[in-house]
Amino acid sequence: MNPLPEAAPHSDWLDLTQCLLDSFCHWTGKELLERLTQEEDLLALWNAPQVVVSHGTQGDPIFQYGNQQALNLWELRIDEFLVMPSRLTAEPLHRDERQRLLHRTRQYGYVDDYRGVRISRTGNRFLIEDALLWTVLDRKGETIGQAATFDHWSCM
Repeated sequence: MNPLPEAAPHSDWLDLTQCLLDSFCHWTGKELLERLTQEEDLLALWNAPQVVVSHGTQGDPIFQYGNQQALNLWELRIDEFLVMPSRLTAEPLHRDERQRLLHRTRQYGYVDDYRGVRISRTGNRFLIEDALLWTVLDRKGETIGQAATFDHWSCM
């Protein structure tokens, strides 16, 4: 397994990883990955073959997590990713569609039928298929963001 990069907020991500995994199970009734210790969960999610990302609850939500597969796909370093508004991963033309999807996710807790076009830092376009989005809850049940995972995409 690859270690987290130095720029990753390790201590913050220990708790966030548990919230991501617990919330995924809460909404879907399934585990995103085999659960072990917090540290092992952190590294397993970081190294997962599928993309896993999450953003916060700001008015213009900023990414708070992206695993190695996400960074590879969007062609970003972790320090670039963690300051980027998540809306910038969609082309301007597709941002209204993305906003409707985020609203549905807030309304129902999760959606598992997303398909859409995204764009990397260098302008490479790719089609995401069969993405699952879910609302991320903290240990008190308060919403702290939204997350997505997918393992099907194709370059356009």
